Amino acid sequence: MKLVIPFTLLVIFVLIYFNTRSVAKTAIVLLAVPFSLVGSFWLLYVLNCNLSIAAWVGIIALAGLDAETGVVMLLYLDLAYNDWKQSGRLKNLADLKEAVMQGAVKRIRPKIMTVSVILAGLIPIMFSSGAGSDVMKRIAAPMVGGVITSTLLELIIYPAIYVIWKERDFKKFAR
Repeated sequence: MKLVIPFTLLVIFVLIYFNTRSVAKTAIVLLAVPFSLVGSFWLLYVLNCNLSIAAWVGIIALAGLDAETGVVMLLYLDLAYNDWKQSGRLKNLADLKEAVMQGAVKRIRPKIMTVSVILAGLIPIMFSSGAGSDVMKRIAAPMVGGVITSTLLELIIYPAIYVIWKERDFKKFAR
């Protein structure tokens, strides 16, 4: 695990960087990923599960999934920001916040649909019994907990971090 987790984080960082071509956007995604992992640890605690190799596999899978959905959220935020900037509606910080809010709102339905499908696939695994179900439950549990918190926090944390990032550029641009 001492090698797998850092290597996985490095691979995620490189893949996100190649996708966004921006260290700042990559940092935004990686700053928000730990917030989704909170739900993993909460659900593992509630279910009284130990941090086994299977649980870590679920946590790593969740981190990759959250990074992917984070990149898509950044795409929506960038599109809204650039649209407002090109149309000349981006005049003050209130306009910046409104543009970011518009981009985040467009992402609500796809995020809810994605989470619904993931939960529909993983919740039956958590209540299954039979051969291999003990291991599969430990993989599914962190993903279920993390997907739930990721849904809530991605729609709040990403826009907030994005506003802080763009606010600095906006103040430079306003001068």
